[in-house]
Amino acid sequence: MDLLYPPRCPICDKAVLPEEGICAACRKKIRPAAEPACMKCGKPLADSRQEYCADCRRKKHAFVQGKALWVYEKEVKKSIYRFKYQDRREYAKVYAQEIAARYEKYLKDRRIEAIIPIPLHKKRKRKRGYNQAELLAGELGNILGLPVYTDVLVRVRDTKPQKTLDDAERKNNLKEAFKTTENIVQLNYILVVDDIYTTGSTLDAAASALAKAGVAEVYTCCIGIGIDS
Repeated sequence: MDLLYPPRCPICDKAVLPEEGICAACRKKIRPAAEPACMKCGKPLADSRQEYCADCRRKKHAFVQGKALWVYEKEVKKSIYRFKYQDRREYAKVYAQEIAARYEKYLKDRRIEAIIPIPLHKKRKRKRGYNQAELLAGELGNILGLPVYTDVLVRVRDTKPQKTLDDAERKNNLKEAFKTTENIVQLNYILVVDDIYTTGSTLDAAASALAKAGVAEVYTCCIGIGIDS
């Protein structure tokens, strides 16, 4: 199958060896979301003397802490676009491998018991054909040996795309957008995954719904994240 459908580097979309994941040339083009980073959302900081980014200094989040893989710029933006809109579902495995390599110990130390993807509204999922966050969660769960629950959190409102809104509109757009189902299991420590972190409004709304259902601590992880402004 690898000969017929060779795995692709998620950055340049060219064929690579199965064990390669991301080609060497592309690794030089992407910027890890590394320290110094915001202690709350994981956004890289320009000033190492700061503990929190500008967003997290002025507003409270519903999740305990967030992490991200890469800075959301240039090639990473193109990669996630193809993953979401051009049916590059195979990218999920490489993204998950990269997240596990960087954060497996961190997640174990937080006693994460399960992974939950940010859900799409049923209309949008039907149109796209898949939920990219669900694919990422499934691959990450396989690597880390953690259960993935795709029926616990439901998007009950078909919200506007967040990228078209300002901060206040984002928050209002997601008000009561998520709910938990009767299938909620009694878990204390959950990791919620999504593709992109901008202001955290989506993850806050999801974390709030899970907290209302009895989850003690919600942590988050995304593929791409912005930088502190």
